[in-house]
Amino acid sequence: MRFGIKTRPEHTTWPELRDVWIAADDIELFESAWNWDHFYPLTGDLAGPNFEGWTMLAALAQATRRIRLGCQVTGMIYRHPAVLANMAATIDVISEGRLDLGVGAGWNQQECDAYGIELPPLRERFDQFDEGVQVLIGLLSQETTTFEGRYFRLTDARCEPKGFQRPHPPIVIGGRGPRRTLRAVALWAQQWNAIVQSPADWRALKETLLVRCDEVGRNPAEIVCSVNVVIDPEQGIGPAVDKVAAYAEAGVDLVIMNLPHRAKPEILEPLAEALTPLASA
Repeated sequence: MRFGIKTRPEHTTWPELRDVWIAADDIELFESAWNWDHFYPLTGDLAGPNFEGWTMLAALAQATRRIRLGCQVTGMIYRHPAVLANMAATIDVISEGRLDLGVGAGWNQQECDAYGIELPPLRERFDQFDEGVQVLIGLLSQETTTFEGRYFRLTDARCEPKGFQRPHPPIVIGGRGPRRTLRAVALWAQQWNAIVQSPADWRALKETLLVRCDEVGRNPAEIVCSVNVVIDPEQGIGPAVDKVAAYAEAGVDLVIMNLPHRAKPEILEPLAEALTPLASA
């Protein structure tokens, strides 16, 4: 089993976030670090501060040297995929090939209403998402991309310079929808970040993913399966590590530890020590 961390860019300061990521970069056990792609906080005062995720990734790519980085996950509704592809290629260059490109269909009604961003009905949103992923892959891997879809149209479009990773930075698709999300995972993803409540929940969805992979002729072993485990600041590390052990037994490949809000770098060493026995699971 492998491990990453996730920090919440809400109600906090840049130095606090930066220092945690730099500390995680020095701990070999943590292979990746993640933020989120929102413009409003998700907890507490929703009128409070929240840093933009992708500009933060660019700065964190420069501040770190080893750890992989990504947004968990980028809402396709927020940016034209050609714009996102250029952002991703640039950050992959800055990080020297450490970007994981997390994407999802998007869901936050409050943000969309506030900014005048259309949030289509669910079926249309996933149609748009499917097109967007294909646009991303084309621009990040091909010299030119021509695409004729309902939502996106490209004509001999270029994205230069390309990122370091070939054919493109790994695509991470987040979600749990058994039909549209898992089909998209089977078609295009190198990692599936499952939104689940328990190992039993994950096992059921994994079985559905195997079916979707069979339908499109994809080897499921090519897809890293990840979940998130929240560390409750009142309970401490112990209960979270117990949850990780249960996911390890269920066969999850990668666990992202959601750190307590405004966690200090000092939490990372004891967390790594507690997780190390599970690393070989």
